[in-house]
Amino acid sequence: MMMEQAMEYALLAAFFFYLFSTIAYVMAVTGKASRVGKDVHTQRWSRRGLVLAIIGGTLHILFTVIRIAISGHFPTSNMFEFTAFLCLSIVAAYIVIYFIYRITVLGAFVMPLAVIMLAYASVFPTEVKPLIPALQSYWLGIHVTTVAIGEGALAVGFVAGLIYLICWVGQGNRTHTRTAAFLEGVLVLLLMLVGFVVMSGIFSGLGYQASFQHSVDEKPVVEEYSMLPIVSPHDSKVSKVDSFAGLEKPLFEAPSWLKGEKAAGKLNTVIWSVISGLILYGLLRLFLRRRLYELLFPLVKNLDLEMVDEVSYRAIAIGYPIFTLGGLIFAMIWAHEAWGRFWGFDPKENWALITWLFYSVYLHLRLSRGWHGLKSSWMSVGGFVVIMLNLIAINLVLAGLHSYA
Repeated sequence: MMMEQAMEYALLAAFFFYLFSTIAYVMAVTGKASRVGKDVHTQRWSRRGLVLAIIGGTLHILFTVIRIAISGHFPTSNMFEFTAFLCLSIVAAYIVIYFIYRITVLGAFVMPLAVIMLAYASVFPTEVKPLIPALQSYWLGIHVTTVAIGEGALAVGFVAGLIYLICWVGQGNRTHTRTAAFLEGVLVLLLMLVGFVVMSGIFSGLGYQASFQHSVDEKPVVEEYSMLPIVSPHDSKVSKVDSFAGLEKPLFEAPSWLKGEKAAGKLNTVIWSVISGLILYGLLRLFLRRRLYELLFPLVKNLDLEMVDEVSYRAIAIGYPIFTLGGLIFAMIWAHEAWGRFWGFDPKENWALITWLFYSVYLHLRLSRGWHGLKSSWMSVGGFVVIMLNLIAINLVLAGLHSYA
């Protein structure tokens, strides 16, 4: 019990240190003073942000070590554990990249992403559970961990690419271009994670509950929801649905092809992510009357675009071989040991291949075709969107051999 409490406190403390680091970095890039005074101000708050990020990362590592001691396996066996470890990987990759390039504004964007990822992880069940037979292998700590570390570096490349796009649109006053529109769409996707975390917290605080009875492979199943069921399992009966805002039943039923014990509930999660993100975006536009990239541009307006482009490329150059090792090579070795084949066209396997091919094309176009700057940044942003689709939509909706994740 004491170890479990220490584990929970370590992760909670890591979250707040990431949050404080975010504040420090924002203070560093928004200082208003004379030129000399501004430089001192930036350096002081930048150091504070870095120290806070390192402390948060250390506490996050402590959480990981304690969870390993409690569970007996590396904590990447479900959505909570993997997303939390992905957050740690992002922070670690940022710290490495920072010591290479010393770009303060990068922290003002990476650390909020870490906060969002850790908050999103906390939405899923956090209790320590025994591994199911399919995951009882030393490959769990090799394959999944390597994937997360690679994706952490790719996430930093995404942030640098995003900064480039914000700076490019703002510096050239290109607010009515397709680049500006697509950039706003990417920022809305990030808001969907924030909105979902907020709505999940609201429903959790209200103690909301709903459950449905249905069958999976002719076996009776009771599927429980912690949020208002917009979609119910296919051919199910209502066991319990708490009233919320006058709604006492689902709006529609999941299609028959959406199978699995928790498939409909996971689809419900994705739908709430979209709805809550759009609501949050609408509220921000209503009260602030500015687009999201316009709000962020003052933070990046004085950056050297070539340097930002270089950071994005270097982060991806680091993450790509690590992801290749974990997401393809180690994955195929484990698949052969577990299922007797290297490849089976499972949804997760397919999406890992799509992700790898996307970044392979990115590197080919950059190195062989001279895709730098705007084109390269769009590729780095698009790659992380592919990763997030895998993490959220593919993980939660499509049934397959990896559905336990």
